[in-house]
Amino acid sequence: MLLDYRDYLRDNPTRAQLRKRRDPAPPHRFDPPAILEPSLVQLDPKPTKPISWRTALLSIAISVSRGGNQVAIKFALAAVAPLWTAFARMSVSAIAVWIYARSAGIRLWPEPANRRQLGLLGVMYTLQIALLHWGADLTSPAYAVTLINTNPIFANLIAHFYVPADRLSTRRVLGLTIAFVGVSYVAFGRPDATLAPHPLLGNWVIIVSSFLVGVRTVYIQHVVQSMPSTRAVFWQLLFSIPCFALGGWFMGDSIRGPFDWKAITAILYQGFIVGGLALVLWVRLLKAHSPGRISVFSFTTPMSGLILSALFFGEQLSARLFLGLAAVITGISLAARPADDIPRP
Repeated sequence: MLLDYRDYLRDNPTRAQLRKRRDPAPPHRFDPPAILEPSLVQLDPKPTKPISWRTALLSIAISVSRGGNQVAIKFALAAVAPLWTAFARMSVSAIAVWIYARSAGIRLWPEPANRRQLGLLGVMYTLQIALLHWGADLTSPAYAVTLINTNPIFANLIAHFYVPADRLSTRRVLGLTIAFVGVSYVAFGRPDATLAPHPLLGNWVIIVSSFLVGVRTVYIQHVVQSMPSTRAVFWQLLFSIPCFALGGWFMGDSIRGPFDWKAITAILYQGFIVGGLALVLWVRLLKAHSPGRISVFSFTTPMSGLILSALFFGEQLSARLFLGLAAVITGISLAARPADDIPRP
């Protein structure tokens, strides 16, 4: 009797079965993560490729380009006020992400249920970028690139309370403590006055911006569960553009110096290279390789920022900066290692 019923179903499929045969599931589409957050990528559970020398060189090149972001901001700030610099940068980045989404066939228009999440994400992103550009205007590029790359410290701490599967272990607590000591040591440093008119204030503003990056990292992991991550990237950029324009108009400070090829190149670099090309290439690497292995090369970002700041601005790199950076990298590396001990309750 049961066999006869199965034969009947095979010969007389239901409407749902016919629809499934007619419209097979679309292939998995790989979306880039929220801007410059490789850890947010959702990968297919398939074997990853080994790291070749070409992959290593490309990963290092991408990380170095990110290290130059703070240097580019400093160049742009010589010609344009902080909020207008952010406005120009986000406009270019939004165009770059839109071009990528169009070429990849990714729908950007948000669903009604996601608009509140995108609005909150836009508020956090706008505030974080505004503080980043303000702090970069007050301190030196070397200090800024070191302090902004401390955001994994805050992301780990926040995730412990809001992500049940991401609890702090003894090893991670030790690593984050070492990194925090390094941050505090750098924060009280005093770089060259010509590059940093208000270094202590600028350093702490950058730290607050880094904290907001950590908050946004945890929140956006929740947001991208219900939408393509490219959509979240695009709308946080789009939300920030009129806010920066309105804030720049209200502050009344716009053009500071000649808007020459250096300022234009710096803005295009931030928007298209860091916010566009580097992001897409990084995502392609993460599609084929283990995120943990690829992310190792991210530690070249602050080091390249220090070198580029010394090269372009002649900044004197102090022992305090190198010791603090070493503590930050050591602590974050220790916290990022797979935990084999028992998580803390």
